[in-house]
Amino acid sequence: MKRLVMSVLVIAVTLLGCAQNRFNVPTEYFSEKVRVLGIAPAFVDADSDIIHPQKDLLLAVISDLNRKNEPLLVRKLQATGNFYAVTLLADEPRQLFSVLMARREKRNDANIEYNKYFWKNDEIAAYIKKNRLDALMIVTVSGLTQKSKIFSSNLLSSLETNYNFLTMTAQIVGPDGTVLWEFPNFRGQFVSPYYPLVNLQYPDFSESEANQSRSTEVRFKSVDGIRRTLELKKKDLLFRETEEPEVYGKLFDEMTSLIKYSADKKAQSNQPPAGEPLKPAATGVTAPVASPVAVPVPPVEAPVKAPLPKGAVEVPVAPTPPGNEIVPATSSTL
Repeated sequence: MKRLVMSVLVIAVTLLGCAQNRFNVPTEYFSEKVRVLGIAPAFVDADSDIIHPQKDLLLAVISDLNRKNEPLLVRKLQATGNFYAVTLLADEPRQLFSVLMARREKRNDANIEYNKYFWKNDEIAAYIKKNRLDALMIVTVSGLTQKSKIFSSNLLSSLETNYNFLTMTAQIVGPDGTVLWEFPNFRGQFVSPYYPLVNLQYPDFSESEANQSRSTEVRFKSVDGIRRTLELKKKDLLFRETEEPEVYGKLFDEMTSLIKYSADKKAQSNQPPAGEPLKPAATGVTAPVASPVAVPVPPVEAPVKAPLPKGAVEVPVAPTPPGNEIVPATSSTL
């Protein structure tokens, strides 16, 4: 029974340790290799599944909002304390995307649909070397059509059908093309929710109710409505408006939480066990040990005896046994 309990505990600890590592490589490797992180300008994949009737205008608005909110991601990554420097790169996003992107693949992992991107290894290596980086973080906005259930504002009606979304994915790529980390992230025991950037469509419950219709039309949101949704500010606990955009801030917080790791573990591993004395570092050179310096001790002078009175006989003093106290005489010995 004890062996069974111990086995269960070992498995639980192992799973917990794996759940805490959100990287595709060991955390120690990432912490040692990635000290200077570059952030590529956020990409918008125009060739992905975006079916909005005003697509060109929508892409321009999303590109502008991306550029405005990129510094927010940089600040959140810097606040983790896990990087020596986080650099926002100022290249033209459309041109850079066409240079680096190899292919896109629609995936369904853990019942989560998303667009996974693959990059050209040689171009990634050259770009990282050119900017003197350890790794490059790539954020991509793309279109995706998937089934979802949307409720009316009063929660009395709902419509489950296919809707067109804009989603956001991210990857951290090393100089050899290795994907060190990615979002959405599936390495944990429990997969965190994957929120879209914005829904481009909505069910028109008001129209179906006004016309007493049993069917509900799905309509596209206006570009101005999409922009206002993405510019909506986050509110604090007192419902006061902050400077941080709600949607972008929520996605960036989710990414940062999956990137941040504890830097104390490595420092603790270099400390000696409790109770063990510190040992000097081995340098290969033996320092000479100085001999102890003899401290001169002054000679003990014999006590000076007072002269005896004339005719007095000197009485020899018996040696005092060790540890006995000498008590002075209270009367003359003569």
